[in-house]
Amino acid sequence: MTPFGRTLCAMITPFTPAGALDLEGARRLADHLVTGGCDGLVLSGTTGESPTTTDAEKSALITAVREAIGTRATIVAGVGTPDTAHTVELARAAERAGADGLLVVAPYYSRPPQDAIEAHFLRVADSTGLPLALYDIPARTGTRIEPDTVLRLAEHPRIVAVKDCSYDFLSAQKLMSRTDLAYYAGCDEHNLALYAVGGAGCVSTVANAVPEHVRAVLDAFDAGETARAAGLQQRLIPLIEAVMAGGLPGTVTAKALLTTLGLPAGPVRPPLRPADTVTTDGLGALHRDLTGTG
Repeated sequence: MTPFGRTLCAMITPFTPAGALDLEGARRLADHLVTGGCDGLVLSGTTGESPTTTDAEKSALITAVREAIGTRATIVAGVGTPDTAHTVELARAAERAGADGLLVVAPYYSRPPQDAIEAHFLRVADSTGLPLALYDIPARTGTRIEPDTVLRLAEHPRIVAVKDCSYDFLSAQKLMSRTDLAYYAGCDEHNLALYAVGGAGCVSTVANAVPEHVRAVLDAFDAGETARAAGLQQRLIPLIEAVMAGGLPGTVTAKALLTTLGLPAGPVRPPLRPADTVTTDGLGALHRDLTGTG
């Protein structure tokens, strides 16, 4: 089951040089990503700098991207906050703006117990008619969505998927075997591995720069060319490592690389800071090695 598509990009949020929301850039980037092979876009997620964009900007971004891509791909709106009431407001606003689904992270900072986390997700799921993906990323939230909590939440008709950044591969497989939830790899290094054991696809940060390469891995696997799929994934690893594990947030590195490629990106908003020249040059070199350009 792939309720939101198979190859989803965790799209950056383009800003102007002055730091304002760049809606025209968002339209151009969204069209580029969908043309390149993404069948879903996640807006206002971690990579989309959701902590530093306003509620109005989040809605405007959805509307602009919908105008650009039409029905060619799904839009999944990140609406997670540490405040349940605020999350509900964002969910309803995303539905009005034209989103196809919601991505809801576990409430962060306050570290609520599991029964409170469950109640949070259920309230959000009940607030709109949109399908919802749980976003399990304990390294950022400080709290895991425990497997028993996921099992209970899976009974809700609109909770249909998980973006898995738990780094607990065994738990993900066990939950896939016991529920109908669509599991999406949220860590690029796990894209093929999770897909091979029954995952629905991926939500990829690296796809901002190489959407066709990320999709090609899953296409090869679907065609039964498992050795080729593995080879394609392995070719991506140097870029994945540089973007996702190079000591900077993926938002920073993705925007640096997109700028190098002449695609809409712009600066990051504080407290994030831009990548330095050495990092940016290194990312560009890895991209050229992968794509055979330049």
